[in-house]
Amino acid sequence: MKNIRIINAADYVGEKVKIGAWVANKRSSGKIAFLSLRDGSAFFQAVIVKSKVSEELFDLATSLNQETAIWVTGEISEDARSKFGYEIQVEAIEVVGESDDYPITPKDHGTDFLMDHRHLWLRSSKQHAIMLIRNEIIRATHEFYQREGFIQMDSPILVGNAGENTTDLFHTEYFDEDAYLAQTGQLYGEAGAMALGKIYTFGPTFRAEKSKTRRHLIEFWMIEPEMAFVEHDESLDIQERYVAHLVQSVLDNCDYALDVLDRDKEQLKKYTQLPYPRISYDEAIEILQDNDFDVEWGVDFGSPEETFLAEQYETPIFITNYPKAIKAFYMKQHPEREDVVICADMIAPEGYGEIIGGSQREDDYEKLLKGIENFGLGTEEYEWYLDLRRYGSVPHSGFGLGLERTVTWLAGTEHIREAIPFPRLLNRIYP
Repeated sequence: MKNIRIINAADYVGEKVKIGAWVANKRSSGKIAFLSLRDGSAFFQAVIVKSKVSEELFDLATSLNQETAIWVTGEISEDARSKFGYEIQVEAIEVVGESDDYPITPKDHGTDFLMDHRHLWLRSSKQHAIMLIRNEIIRATHEFYQREGFIQMDSPILVGNAGENTTDLFHTEYFDEDAYLAQTGQLYGEAGAMALGKIYTFGPTFRAEKSKTRRHLIEFWMIEPEMAFVEHDESLDIQERYVAHLVQSVLDNCDYALDVLDRDKEQLKKYTQLPYPRISYDEAIEILQDNDFDVEWGVDFGSPEETFLAEQYETPIFITNYPKAIKAFYMKQHPEREDVVICADMIAPEGYGEIIGGSQREDDYEKLLKGIENFGLGTEEYEWYLDLRRYGSVPHSGFGLGLERTVTWLAGTEHIREAIPFPRLLNRIYP
């Protein structure tokens, strides 16, 4: 008799197995008891038929509290009535850990209550499914970049300068110096690209942005590739192939999780169709103005604008060449226009907004120095970054994908707070 995980039940139909699990829920008709079991891999049903087991076993099964940990022994059978498709006919139960007065019951709870109990809420079927999709996106990310010849490089979390906006930095003391929690790994990624050619960083980033929208977290994870000798159009090709790879990987490997979430798989399949449309910022402004949006050239787009633009297409879209004044100092100026930079945001469909921001980086020393000064940043702490332009500068490009925004989109969930195990929000650092 083997110890198995629920997700592998299909391989053991007709066999007697043992599973370590928790009781997620239960119900009984008097003659049959049903336990909803979870073991971290999936949820399925355990069936205890009163006439086929001892009275003691049936009484035990019907008395188990929610989230009691048990060993359950029995035969795996098919269950055509459930999405999962399999169940276990129970022959024995051994209680491992008792559970009394579990706070998250099958009734509805408010968001604040669930967030206060996030350490337990993760056990629910929906949250479990979202974490499975997050895991697959992480796995598929490494698969894609390793296959494409990128080298993973770790960038520091404690930094001495800003990657973008200094007002969004978390300040701390680094012995007798000022330091900040990194808001991006990009600048260090550029150094890696000059050493290793093509790299990607994958780590936590922090922004002290006082936002309460469903798209924002204080702490989040970013995947940030940087590529030497790569110009912007080639970077866009890589971005869309990467995102299509993520979508296909979720479709291929997260069937169970997508079913739990009732995610429209046919809709997701559309997002694997390349190339993705590319429109300029100028074109985007024209489309919005033609549809009665009160926007002027030079403003950044908010959620309503991004959602409307994305609704005009069936796949993610790129919006290219934003105004220089609203983008970061390191972006390369357009060769034919002084007012825009060579950049693009990828906007996800279904109202999920920007999931990628990227650009060609300024490779000219004097122009980069001027950009740093124009943004009011001190040049001393950027000397190492300027060195990358002093010693063998080359055209190079990069981008950053927000992991949690991508999870939220592919899982089809409403709020980004459910896309990370323990979200850090404007008014929440517990648990």
